[in-house]
Amino acid sequence: MPAHRRTRRRSLLVTSATLLSLALTAPAALAAPAPPPSPSVTPPASMSQVGGAQLGRPGTQVNLAAGVPVLPKDVTARSWIVADAESGEVLAAHNAHWRLAPASTMKMLFADTVLPKFPASTQHKVVAADLAGMGAGSSLVGIKENETYTVHDLWLGVFLRSGNDAVHVLSSMNGGVEATVKEMNQHAEELQALDTHVLSPDGYDAPGQVSSAYDLTLFARSGLQKKDFREYCSTVKAEFPGGTKKDKSGKVIRQPFEIQNTNRLLSGTDHDVPVYQGIAGVKNGNTTNAGATFTGVAERGGHVLLVTVMHPEKSEHNEVYKETARLLDWGFQAAGKVQPVGELVAPKSVSGAAQPGATASSGTAGGTASGGVSGGRAAASAATASGSSGMGIAFGIAGGVLVLLGGGAFVVNRRWPAGRRR
Repeated sequence: MPAHRRTRRRSLLVTSATLLSLALTAPAALAAPAPPPSPSVTPPASMSQVGGAQLGRPGTQVNLAAGVPVLPKDVTARSWIVADAESGEVLAAHNAHWRLAPASTMKMLFADTVLPKFPASTQHKVVAADLAGMGAGSSLVGIKENETYTVHDLWLGVFLRSGNDAVHVLSSMNGGVEATVKEMNQHAEELQALDTHVLSPDGYDAPGQVSSAYDLTLFARSGLQKKDFREYCSTVKAEFPGGTKKDKSGKVIRQPFEIQNTNRLLSGTDHDVPVYQGIAGVKNGNTTNAGATFTGVAERGGHVLLVTVMHPEKSEHNEVYKETARLLDWGFQAAGKVQPVGELVAPKSVSGAAQPGATASSGTAGGTASGGVSGGRAAASAATASGSSGMGIAFGIAGGVLVLLGGGAFVVNRRWPAGRRR
């Protein structure tokens, strides 16, 4: 990588290596109905049961028992979920399938859909049409018309600055916004994220654009199987190309400027939110309709957890990050002790098409409902740590655990920075 494209990142290296497929079913009876024109003000009395019947119930779902810590009381989010990224077990949830405005967390689905399309080194000269149609007040990374950017630059703009301008340029390269939205909806269906309806690829508020804490967690889990997704979402700081101009001597130059990740748990840029120990991404968002939203992934003590928080009612500064941190703390304390309330289902291509006459499990409080992981974790397997590609990820924890992610086997390689690097 050129010296002027230096980045800082913390990385959860989740390298997919599909070794087997399981003949799991995704019952058609669990499919969610068509999305409403706008999210409801209160959670519906019944919601989608994808991942288990207990996840379709309103309110907090957790199977407390002896030795299981109580949930933090100061969590005000309308919807949240705590899940094990490896096994897919949902440790606890609150209105997990409530359809709400997602804000820029929708960019996780955008990235998971579009990232494989273009090599990072691909160059694109921006024209006016590429930047058309962005909503008023959109978050921007600072892309300029008639300037050339690499795909690598554009994805840094998406993940670090949540740049709607970068999303629109990549969408234009992908055949346009309309085509990209269509692909995103198709990919959401493939992931069995049936609460999601995409209208704007950048997550900008639009009537009828909805997702759920459950679906956003599916998007993050799928994206983290891609090495470039992991690297972008874990990057703390990077240099982004500025505009072309002439210096005092008349020489044409293009001076880069620094951009920082707006994920406060990763960057620690605010005084009231320190860097969360073990954090490795993923994506935050904030709009008028959505309020604050966030999906984060972190590792401690051999556990990799995903937490999604949507629209905290409490208006305290950085509340979405504070509530995420509390739920992560609880999850790491409860992992291995709490009976799951459901599971993150496999993509259709892994789990198999719905079978005629298939029915949902009863999903009792004492166990996990059907429709996802079968058999739990596989035995540990040796794996070499890889994936830094000389891009500044320092050595820390190295190793591999062979796990079942929704029916496919994956190697989870963990490497953490020993210290900050530029």
